[in-house]
Parts: sequence; structure tokens; C-alpha cells
Amino acid sequence: MTESSLSAEQLDTYRRAGHLTVPDLFSETVIKAVRSDIDEWSNQFLSQLDSQHAGWFLEHGTSDARVLRKLDNPVYERSVFRRLAAEPRLLAVVEQLIGPGLRVWFSQVFLKPPGGGGPKPVHQDNFYFGPSDPDGVVTVWVALDNATTENGCLSFADGSNTGPVYPHEAPEGEPFNLQVPPEIAARFDMTAAPVPSGGVSFHHGNTLHQSSANLSDRPRRAVAMHFVNRETVFESPALEYDETVIVKLTD
Repeated sequence: MTESSLSAEQLDTYRRAGHLTVPDLFSETVIKAVRSDIDEWSNQFLSQLDSQHAGWFLEHGTSDARVLRKLDNPVYERSVFRRLAAEPRLLAVVEQLIGPGLRVWFSQVFLKPPGGGGPKPVHQDNFYFGPSDPDGVVTVWVALDNATTENGCLSFADGSNTGPVYPHEAPEGEPFNLQVPPEIAARFDMTAAPVPSGGVSFHHGNTLHQSSANLSDRPRRAVAMHFVNRETVFESPALEYDETVIVKLTD
């Protein structure tokens, strides 16, 4: 990869497998600043979190009952994440994958703490988003720690980007935890995709993916930014998304 573009081989990998890992896209200095901001934001968020929303934001797999599992809309809420999303080298790659006029429609910080940070079952982002163009969405997943098989890196069903978006269902009491039914998920082999800190995993919105629990003694923090091009909107989303938090990055 040159400083601003993917090679033909990398583009082919993305189109064929539905995902691509690019290591060392962000410097350790940038990643440290992001981690520091997460610590500050997490403390603020926990101090204001009410019981109505605790079930959605708190981690259930650890012994500490007040550990966050996620934070929503960091690119909109925090300047350090806007700078991360607007990194020119990142934008050049995203534009190669989905075209011009880039917006971050939704973003999340996944904290996956050590000692039990919970798994995410097999799912497809495009079921959540219902985009007008399935190829107009790419998820940019930035590793803020080394993401390994031990601490719950992503795993992908290679080539599933070329298939359909399957029906999803949610477990009782977890309406936001939409996932592919087990009988459909069982049809696919999942390939682990470790990402070093500062690296980025790009995946197509149709690509089936999951992550396991973090059973290590190290955190597995990451930020996921869901980019769309200027022509794509969330036409039939499975959940409600607030269009006032969309961040426009390029014309």
C-alpha cells in the first residue's frame, strides 16, 4: 500500500473475502490519545448512566457490575474521534472501497474488558442498517489494543459479502442484540482476523462476522465507524438511528 491507497491485490482481497486488514495505519501516539479520551469519557458516562439504560451499556460477563461494554457515536461526540475518522490516509482507502462523499453515519467504541468481556454473535451490519446500496457501506474497525484470538478479535465468513442479508433475531430481553439464527450461522466457517494496535479491519456490510469473549487479562478496545458514500442512506434500518449525528467528512 502506498501512503494513500490500496494495492490492486488488497482491493481484490476485500472484494473477494469481504474484509481486509491494514496494519499500522495509525501511529501509537494517535492510539494513546484515543485510549486516554476513552478513559475520560467512560468515567463521565458512568457517572451519568441511569438504570433505564444500564442494561444496554454495561458489561454482564465480568465480576465488576459497573464496567462499560460500549459507547455510542464517538465520532460525533468527541473531537479526538473526529480527527481519527478524518485521517487523510484512512479517507483515501475508504473512498477506494465505496466511492466519494464520505459520511460516518454511526460509530461505536467497543471496550470488551478483560476477564469476560462479552462475545458478539454472528451478524451482518447491513441488516442493522438497511442501506439503499449494500455496497455503499463499509465498517472501519480500528484496533486500540492488539486484537487477538485470546481477547476476542473479529472472525469473518470469507466471501459472505457476495451473498444475501439474512433474517436476524434477538434473544429474549435483548432487543438490540440482533444476530443470524444458529441454523444459518452454522453453514459458514469463520476465520479469525487478528489486528495489531493501530491497524484497521475494513469489512463490507454484508459480511458475516462475530467476536468471542475476552478471556485474557488484557483489554480489547476498538472503535467501529460505519462509513457511507454520498448516495447511500439507511433506507430500512432494523434499529432507529439518529440522522442528526451523521458526520460529513468529504464532499
